[in-house]
Order: sequence, then structure tokens, then C-alpha cells
Amino acid sequence: MKNNRVNAGIIPPVPTILDPSGMFDRTGMKLLIDNLIAGGVHGLFFLGTAGEFSLFSTEQREEIAEFCLEYTDGRLPVWIGTGSITTTETIRLTRHAAEHGAAGVVVINPYYYKLSEETLFKHYAAVLEAVDIPLMLYNFPALTGQDLSPAFVSRLAARYPNVTGIKETVDQLSHIRQMILQVKAVNPVFAVFCGFDEYLLATLAAGGDGAIAASANFAPQLMLGVYNSYRNGDLAGVLEFHRQIIEIPPLYSIDEPFIPSIKEAIRLAGVPVSTFSLAPSSLWDTGKEMKLNQIFNRAGIPQSVESR
Repeated sequence: MKNNRVNAGIIPPVPTILDPSGMFDRTGMKLLIDNLIAGGVHGLFFLGTAGEFSLFSTEQREEIAEFCLEYTDGRLPVWIGTGSITTTETIRLTRHAAEHGAAGVVVINPYYYKLSEETLFKHYAAVLEAVDIPLMLYNFPALTGQDLSPAFVSRLAARYPNVTGIKETVDQLSHIRQMILQVKAVNPVFAVFCGFDEYLLATLAAGGDGAIAASANFAPQLMLGVYNSYRNGDLAGVLEFHRQIIEIPPLYSIDEPFIPSIKEAIRLAGVPVSTFSLAPSSLWDTGKEMKLNQIFNRAGIPQSVESR
């Protein structure tokens, strides 16, 4: 069954390609965007965690967003990460994304300072009232230090219809399940995406809408395999693709932060892009490459001969 919704399916959180001097690599970015579109994903999410958003200045984030929106040129819905530790910057980046044609924005909650629930609600309310564009929440409590609870999200979705979904990067299936059940009771078209690859099947089975997970950058055929097989009622296909996907999570533990591992996986899968990542990411080495190769082999992900 074809996915006709902007807010459903498999959406890769696209890394930002940088040259060895740390400058934005437009040529490499074009190559990756074209490859992902050819791979059949349902949308693209730029400037999320994998896109190293927190390491760029406001102006750099706007430059990257403009380029990605212009180059994608409507071929797929584009979501731009506009979250920040300040409400002012979040509004600025959200307005910028709206003015340049984004399908929607993905807004992580402010990190470092823990906020009261009322303060957090006012933060999102200020953004939602400043710009009329679909807004997807981004819940990653392991990095932000603060969870977006199903009750909080339900309250926000009940008041603001342009809160259209959430990226649930939580290592807890019960949290995803409660998010689906509680928020969809308030807004039936609210979309719930898992952020961890191996939770895609469970998210779909609970009534969720897809995944925004890093492996969609280097193994979109596996994520799309689960999604499409599930939608088509192909149980054998679902289980086979799921069996492959559950071999992928160790990739994110090869190093911390995990950004270089994602970029190196894209290279190993055959997309010849620069794998440079901004400090404080560490350098790649043969030991990490060996672990990455082993993960690819266990998951049955084809490797480029030139990349070995």
C-alpha cells in the first residue's frame, strides 16, 4: 500500500556532510540526498542529532537548511530541525524553515536547563503561535535530560492542531505505546515515529506511523522492508527484515558520539561522501571499521567493494 501521507513512513535523520576542513560539503550533500530519494524513503529530516545541529551556529543552520530545501526541490517532504536551548532561536529557525518551504519542523525540547512543565509548555506554545507550520516534537530524554510525557504531549496536541507528531527516541516500548494510545485519542492523525531502528515493528503494531532512525541512511531497504511488508500484510517479509534490523543497534555503541559511525556506515554502503565529523567526535580507526564490517555482515547489508 502506497504511503500518501507527509507524516508517515520511513524518514532518515540525514547527517550533515562536511569536508575535511569542517566546511559544509554541498557536493557530498547532493550525493546523499539523491541516494536517499532513489532508495524510496518517504521524507528527509535535516539538522537533527545525526545532522550535528547543536554544533552549528544559527547562521550555519540556516545555510544548511536553505541548501537542503532548495536542492530537494519538492521531490520529498523535508523536515528541518529547529530546536534550540532558547525560545528566541527556536522561533527564528522555525520561521526561516517555513519561509523556505519546509514541510514541517522537528523541535527538540531545550536541553541543559531542566524546565518545569509549565515553562516547557510556554516554550512550545510560543513557537506554535509564532509560525503556522506542522511541528513534530522530538523526545530524546537520554540527551536532553527531560522526557516529553504522553500526558504533556496530549495537552499540547489538544490545544495546537499544528502539533502533528513526535519522534520518540526512547529505549522503552511502553512509552511509545502510551504515546500512541493517549495522543491519538486527542488527535487521531497525530503521528508517532520511533527513533530507534529495532522498535519499528512494535511501533507499527501498536498503531504508530513509522521510524525516523539512522539506519535509513545506510540500509533504507531494511526499514522500508519492515514498513512496506507490514502495510501489505506480508508477515514473512516483516519478520525477515526485522531479524536483520535487530543486528544494527550495536553500531551506535562503536563510539560516542555516534555521528562518525553513521557517516562511515553510509560510506561502507556505497555512497562516497566525506565522513568528517565536528569535534568533539573522535577519529575513525581500523578497530572501529572492523566492528562496523561485522555489523554489516550480521545484518546482511551489502558493502561497497570500493569502501572496504
